[in-house]
Amino acid sequence: MSQEDFKQWHRLFGIALTDLFTDTPWHVELEKELALRSQILDIVIIERDDIANQPLAIELPDGLNDLRKHNLLTYKSFRESLDAWALEELIGHYVNYRKLLDLEFATKDDEFQLYAIATRFPAKLMKQLACYTTQTNLPGIFNLQWGTRLIRLIVLSRIAQESRNIPWELFSTKIKAFRHAVENYRSRHPAARDLLHHLYLRYQLELPPMAYTMEDFTRETHQLVLNNLTATERWNFLSKIPPEERLRGLAAEERLRGLAAEERLRGLSPEEIQQLKEILLKSH
Repeated sequence: MSQEDFKQWHRLFGIALTDLFTDTPWHVELEKELALRSQILDIVIIERDDIANQPLAIELPDGLNDLRKHNLLTYKSFRESLDAWALEELIGHYVNYRKLLDLEFATKDDEFQLYAIATRFPAKLMKQLACYTTQTNLPGIFNLQWGTRLIRLIVLSRIAQESRNIPWELFSTKIKAFRHAVENYRSRHPAARDLLHHLYLRYQLELPPMAYTMEDFTRETHQLVLNNLTATERWNFLSKIPPEERLRGLAAEERLRGLAAEERLRGLSPEEIQQLKEILLKSH
């Protein structure tokens, strides 16, 4: 997989998190310069705004229940390995990020939380860190002690299939989980409306055997969109459909329902109107 392919997965992951934290006390940064030498951070930063006691409008997915003021996430897609070097990089990014923050104000240790999110289970890493790893009470959620820092590990292939975990299921390679996410996903941010389509295309490019056809995806996504249209959006959508398409399948009575007598007769010739009168008289 090329570096550009990795970037695409990371951008989509960042967009999903941006959507998740819309209208909450946290905002998401996808890229950030972290050194004098140009070095774009390939992880996501979730930072809490300084708004006291602002209520959380969402139920967070498993593993994010302890968000701090500053949260750094490294993400590995199904083609990438979460290994010791990835954790070293995460610590390095944390150090650089904290240095930048300390140029403006003093920060404290308890204001930071580090996360490692992996699509597939990092078996080799978990074997190396067996003595420093603890399983939480949630499936797929672990705590890793890396030096003096505690890193929360979230394994997307092992999380519970719950509505709150839909943001994680979007990046699962398990067809059942991905399908559940597609059927139940509700975007909160306008920029995320095309996320499902982009994700499907990435999966088709990199996982061709994935037993989920474009027809399945298109049908379910279209239905999802239609079910969530506002009255104004629904009318705008219908106005673009040709009249003959809108009326297709309707019985004559349904087509004429709600029309005044003059409107029903509009466009008929005198001969047609006379024929209609004769038919009505015969029926009575």
